[in-house]
Amino acid sequence: MNKKFMGFAAIAATLALGLSACGSGAEAATVENGDKKDVSIAVFNGWDEGIAASELWKVILDQKGYDVTLQSADVAPVFSGLSTGDYDLTLDTWLPVTHADLLEEYGEKITELGQWNDEASLTIAVNEDAPISSLDELAANADKFGNKIIGIEPAAGLTKVTTEEVIPGYGLDKMEYITSSTPAMLSELKTATSKGENIVVTLWRPHWAYDAFPVKDLKDPKGALGEAEGIYGYSRLDFDTDYPVLDGWLKNFKMDSETLYSLENAMFNGTDTKDYTPIIQKWISENQDYVDSLTA
Repeated sequence: MNKKFMGFAAIAATLALGLSACGSGAEAATVENGDKKDVSIAVFNGWDEGIAASELWKVILDQKGYDVTLQSADVAPVFSGLSTGDYDLTLDTWLPVTHADLLEEYGEKITELGQWNDEASLTIAVNEDAPISSLDELAANADKFGNKIIGIEPAAGLTKVTTEEVIPGYGLDKMEYITSSTPAMLSELKTATSKGENIVVTLWRPHWAYDAFPVKDLKDPKGALGEAEGIYGYSRLDFDTDYPVLDGWLKNFKMDSETLYSLENAMFNGTDTKDYTPIIQKWISENQDYVDSLTA
């Protein structure tokens, strides 16, 4: 081969390497298992179970070389963002009731990852040693609870159900229904249970209060609060193509309520931080077998 041709060959090889480098730079980086490296998880504002699950997966995936971004948003924009590919996945879809309308609107443009918890429900809870066990006993014993029901935010779906279904359904109109905020309700619950006093609050499962305080749900024989729901993960279309390994992990992901309560309690009870990583790392060390099973 003459020197001139060798010179052209060297230039061509250099150009090829340069194009290859540019191509790999333009394409998404990957982790060792072949999945794309960058992952965006959309998290519903104020939904503790979704925050907990998402933060847990962020720590797990960061340790495996992924680059995970959590993006907080309201519920409807999350579904819209999944449908347009702005988010990769979300882990807090409640079905068959709570998010049914959004699934009807966006269902063909997103993909179900599967149910990871089957005990999501709205509840009316009392202290564990309260003298009643059912909502149909509350009206006759209202004075034992100070004639008050402690609620959460006025605009919450739970508040609407309590106002429109529970109170008229069980004749609780003479009780004062106090709404303000979830933190205020939890503060009242903590105070009452620590003092051994009776209290009625609007609550929901899963929630860390069940791990932190001695409480029990009142039975709902009339079904005013609705049936228990499942919590599902959903992803953008083609997620399984870009993340075949992670897609499999998430489709097999299960977390029972007791495990979730434990995680939420560690994260949210008495902590004031936006960086949950150290808390979750400690929780993982105490629940290593379970966490290892999620990516087995």
